[in-house]
Amino acid sequence: MPRIRFHKLAALVVFVAFAAWMGTGTFSSVGSASAETEAKPAEAAEQPKAPARTVAVLAPPRIQHARAIRVSGQTEADKRAVLATRAAGIIAELPVKQGDHVKQGDLILALNAEDKPAAVETAKQVVKQREAELVAAQRLAKSGNLATLQLDTAVSAVALAKSQLELAQAELDRTRIFAPFNGVVDKVPVELGSSVMQGGEVATLLSLDPVLVRGEISERDLTHIRTGDSAEALLVNGGKVEGTVRYISREASATTRTFRIEIAIPNPDNRIPAGMTAEITLRSAPVDAVALPRSVVTLSDDGDLGIRAVDSSNKVAFFPIDLVEDLPSGLVLGGIPADARVIVAGQDLVKEGDEVNPVPADAELVKKLAGEAASGIN
Repeated sequence: MPRIRFHKLAALVVFVAFAAWMGTGTFSSVGSASAETEAKPAEAAEQPKAPARTVAVLAPPRIQHARAIRVSGQTEADKRAVLATRAAGIIAELPVKQGDHVKQGDLILALNAEDKPAAVETAKQVVKQREAELVAAQRLAKSGNLATLQLDTAVSAVALAKSQLELAQAELDRTRIFAPFNGVVDKVPVELGSSVMQGGEVATLLSLDPVLVRGEISERDLTHIRTGDSAEALLVNGGKVEGTVRYISREASATTRTFRIEIAIPNPDNRIPAGMTAEITLRSAPVDAVALPRSVVTLSDDGDLGIRAVDSSNKVAFFPIDLVEDLPSGLVLGGIPADARVIVAGQDLVKEGDEVNPVPADAELVKKLAGEAASGIN
């Protein structure tokens, strides 16, 4: 019987052992895979949690702040009238000149009336005569010595005479022009003795008390302004004047989608002329707001402008803001809850829902801003 060599026997043993190992389904030679898998959760649970990020917060003081809306405009006269003749003729009287102050009813110009005054006097005498005839007719009719038809004729004669007087007076009135309101004579393009046609321009009259400042506000700002609100205007010459909103248009411009407003400003000495450029500042009713540095404003994940704050559970929350006014020293913001702890440092390093470690910030700057906002506007 042939002998089995040693190396063949060793190979057979290794083969049998390998087949048995494959049958167990365990392929790790150093430790088992299941042992490693079981060890991983334990190791993860043992890893320490990342510390909460530290942010600086403060509760800003509340202020009552009047919203300021600034628009460009220009001054205009409260009233403007271009006076024209109602008849043709030669200028016989011109008692005014450019720059004169006149009152309502003052004579501006008179044409050569020719025979018109005489026609008026004649018509007045005719009226007196017809009225006397009517009195006599009424007396005779009362005594039965005059027919009723003759009395009616006398009444008609009086009415006709009065209508002729009114016609003659109207013809005379057409030769004179009177001031329709108190104001300043701005232009007098005619001279004494010159001839004018019917409808010719003879003077321009302006009423400058009050003087108006007109501008345009956007549809976004329309909801914040009411008739009677206070306003101020900075004139191009450096003068600052105050007034009130007198009119707000109820129809937007078709091209700019803005609304026309008028600010009435007292001008008793007519110091402010019409046509001067001005910057209008409108003041709405005061609203509850806070004053904060510009650096606290950030954007949400949706792109909304607002601030981040810390709630009672030390988690980050986002609040959209209403920009009440942009001051040189900071921003006046509305829409921030009264109990909000605003993040003033680190707000861009956290997001909504993050748990943070809030620490008090130095509130001196914010108090200063609040004081400036309250004293500079109200």
